[in-house]
Amino acid sequence: MQKSVYIKTYGCQMNVYDSARMADVLAPRGYRQAEAPEDADLIILNTCHIREKAAEKVYSELGRLKRIKLNRRAAGKDAAIAVAGCVAQAEGAEIRRRAPAVDLVFGPQSYHRLPELLDRAKRDGSAIGQDFEADEKFDTLPEESASQGPSAFLTVQEGCDKFCTFCVVPYTRGAEFSRPAAAILAEARRMVAGGTREIALLGQNVNAYAGAAPLGVRGGAKGGVWGLGRLIRELAEVEGLDRIRYTTSHPRDMDDDLIAAHADVPALMPYLHLPVQSGSDRILAAMNRKHTADDYRRTVDRLRASRPDLALSSDFIVGFPGETDGDFAATLKLVTGIGYAQAYSFKYSARPGTPAAEADGQVPEAVKAGRLAALQQLLEAQQAAFNHACIGRTMPVLLDRPGRKPGQLVGRSPWMQAVHVAAPAERLGSIADIAIDRATANSLAGRLAAAPAPPARVRTGGLRAEGARAA
Repeated sequence: MQKSVYIKTYGCQMNVYDSARMADVLAPRGYRQAEAPEDADLIILNTCHIREKAAEKVYSELGRLKRIKLNRRAAGKDAAIAVAGCVAQAEGAEIRRRAPAVDLVFGPQSYHRLPELLDRAKRDGSAIGQDFEADEKFDTLPEESASQGPSAFLTVQEGCDKFCTFCVVPYTRGAEFSRPAAAILAEARRMVAGGTREIALLGQNVNAYAGAAPLGVRGGAKGGVWGLGRLIRELAEVEGLDRIRYTTSHPRDMDDDLIAAHADVPALMPYLHLPVQSGSDRILAAMNRKHTADDYRRTVDRLRASRPDLALSSDFIVGFPGETDGDFAATLKLVTGIGYAQAYSFKYSARPGTPAAEADGQVPEAVKAGRLAALQQLLEAQQAAFNHACIGRTMPVLLDRPGRKPGQLVGRSPWMQAVHVAAPAERLGSIADIAIDRATANSLAGRLAAAPAPPARVRTGGLRAEGARAA
């Protein structure tokens, strides 16, 4: 019997991947994807616990979904509500207490059991998924999956062993686990066969990847392990896979082979998200980051020596407990010295159960807001400078989605900028040479080039010399 499911995804790219796999798990049960919750027999909220007040946003949404559920049942239609993801993992019992309209609660390590959990919820009135090991989840996910389009995510690593004092990920996603390389290569080939041309490798600490090597594949041996650099080199051999990216990385895990891959593998795009969080060694130690600001600078220098046109993005937290004006000045100094093409910056907000939530020296909200505004002004200037430096260049752009205007397509440059261009619909999914003639703070625009472009090289080092900024 044909049924429908609506999945709303919060937060990180890994949740986007997880939501796609939930749809794959449900497809053999006859579930098609609905465009709106009002049209769905099953509504899933795939939640994220990283952002401030994430749980309260979920409860607010559940209040709206409760009314939809009652209306559907009054019309004699099926209606079930499920909460998945990290909020479900952290607050499963509380969700059931505060939102009795929820039929099913399950964390990120149990969505592979979604069909049987639905059966249990229908039989018993509700169900809470138990936690499973990540290897069981990946071993039992269906091989068949819906096409994700020209650009797609592929999870290669989950969990975190770093235990930064501000972060809930080790408690919601568990210990680090790396998928076997053979399974990743097989999934990548299926994705490419379905039309994907760019794959972004995902992990909470993706460059901590240490997956079992395939037997009999160029040095693969029983007990052998591949790092992320080796995995990228093998993925680059997949016919039809034109672009490779990876996120999110930890500075401590940028090893020699991975850095060399940025020089050696043309398919590896010249863009890297490398979170630093702070420019103050004292605050980095309080965060348990296990690197110093100079460690980070040296890593960036090695990366830029390997790939001179590499563009960087990063994460920053301002107002961490105990942060002084001097600590914040050190962050501004680091940003000015390195130069970013993009960045994500946030005020510190306490996460229950994390060590920093109980730390002394909580910074007043007004001080955090002022520091965030100053940091974002610098980062936004760097991003604008980076984008404007692209005007007059021709670069290859993967056109992966329709634009808002008729006859417009949107794609991504090698440096992750959104690029808008007037192009016929049949160019969707292709890599086109685009002559860039306009830039805004957040995107580029251009026209289809008349002839193939030479390889684009964007100078990122100039950001450091000019003190420009990126966001």
